[in-house]
Amino acid sequence: MNTEPTVPLPETMSAPDAEHATLPLEDSILPSSETSDPLAEAPTTASAPSPRTRWAAIVWGLCFAAIAWFGIWMLSDGERHDSVTDWLASLNPGTITAFGLLALGALVLISGLVGLIRRAQRRLANQS
Repeated sequence: MNTEPTVPLPETMSAPDAEHATLPLEDSILPSSETSDPLAEAPTTASAPSPRTRWAAIVWGLCFAAIAWFGIWMLSDGERHDSVTDWLASLNPGTITAFGLLALGALVLISGLVGLIRRAQRRLANQS
């Protein structure tokens, strides 16, 4: 960080083109080559650890891709589309509740799977 005071900019022209004119670059504004950068001289003793794999993103991405593929496959054919429409119309409140609980259970299952993968990843990182 430079603690020297700033240099004021030169006055601009009062001509009509003054709003489009550029200011000259002064040598006093540029950093001198004599100043040293403490980070450039620091010795590099340890390399950065390798990036870890984001398993949660992979698992959730695969889950959403499978849901999207199944939805496109089910609704891409007219006959399957009609059968899905008839099936949705025949659902009663108890069945809708059961399917909602099933979907919630699937979310909990996937979250637990991601947590187990993360725990295993941390154990492997601590062992090395």
